[in-house]
Amino acid sequence: MASFSFGAGNARKLASLPLYALGRVATVLIPRRRDSWVFGCGVGIADGALALWNVAVADGHPAVWLVGSAREARDAADRGMPYAGKRSLRGFWLTARARIVVVTHGFGDVNRYGVSGAFIVQLWHGIPLKRIGLDSAETVRSGILPRSKAVRAILRRMYRGAARRIHVLPAASHLVRGRLESAFGLPDERVPVTGEPRVDVLSLGSPESRRSAARAAIAAAAGQAEPTDRLVLYAPTWRDGASDPAVPSPAEWHAIVDVLNRHRAVLLVRSHPLGAGEYAPSFATDRVLGLGSDVVPDVTPLLPGLDALVTDYSSLAFDAALVPLPVVFLAPDVDAYARTRGFYGSYADVAGGDWAAEWTAAARQLDVLLADQSDRARRIELSQRLSARVHDFRDGGNTRRVYRAILAGLGEQHSGRFTKGLR
Repeated sequence: MASFSFGAGNARKLASLPLYALGRVATVLIPRRRDSWVFGCGVGIADGALALWNVAVADGHPAVWLVGSAREARDAADRGMPYAGKRSLRGFWLTARARIVVVTHGFGDVNRYGVSGAFIVQLWHGIPLKRIGLDSAETVRSGILPRSKAVRAILRRMYRGAARRIHVLPAASHLVRGRLESAFGLPDERVPVTGEPRVDVLSLGSPESRRSAARAAIAAAAGQAEPTDRLVLYAPTWRDGASDPAVPSPAEWHAIVDVLNRHRAVLLVRSHPLGAGEYAPSFATDRVLGLGSDVVPDVTPLLPGLDALVTDYSSLAFDAALVPLPVVFLAPDVDAYARTRGFYGSYADVAGGDWAAEWTAAARQLDVLLADQSDRARRIELSQRLSARVHDFRDGGNTRRVYRAILAGLGEQHSGRFTKGLR
């Protein structure tokens, strides 16, 4: 079932305008501590925020992670991390007092009413293929008066105003930098090309050690896969709260499982946490296992343990290119998606010209990939070419570069309005 949409989220933002105003006033009056950091992440204790946390804390900066659920609180406690509920009064106070606020999805990763006046680091959560932010009309769609141009204009002004508060938004490459500058309405100096902290895990250590660690983590999370099984991940993107149109029919499930049985493979299904589809075969099989965000908040470290990826418009295709993994693209609604959400460039720029439009065709492509080493090599080469286009760094040093960019930005803020009220 769908759990979130822009329309519903924006309606809540409009209803919360008085709280935003109160928060803005409060953050003017509450002094920010000179070296205090708060972190949050839309998927839990994970992603680029965790990578940056490890560097900042190791360098001696006081930091608190703001959690949004009991599970996140347990994860933080297990890691020995100071934490607080982001929607609590203490979460507001910590956000309002922090000099540096680090998020990966949006200001709701921390306490959204306490961010005004902070040095905001927006790490984002993947290289965009689908249009995002100011580049997408979906961003300003509202459940309140959905046809109103005035409401859309208000939301666009709110979004642009919020984006202007961002001080550092790291980009994976100069190509990606242009997309982020456009989507967030930011100037060059706020979008440094440093690489993404979230993918450093795909470059550190040897390929063998990365695969071994990933396979062990997958086995612990998924449970039933045998060590010798080949692992295929299916990861569709978010469709603004709508169900995935590629949920297999009973006949398609049989075609998929036939391929999996033939190659001793397991399909790990990771529907998007904000808009999950129903991925239960209509018959008993141990060849299809769930690997949702409720099981593994961050799937990126697990990519080296896979043998193939099946996806549509997900940024995981760009992450998988760093491994590199062979990819089967399954896009049943590409024309409609291009009209409503839109792409940066064309879908063929990423997927090539032979993507599948339904699962039967995708299963045939997967069958060939798992059986034919030349087809596997061809798809890996396509991933390597894609990686060369979108990743300027593959040295595991992205987090350090982002950290240095933050310190440089803070240094430029030592004089003027920002330092007023700091302690």
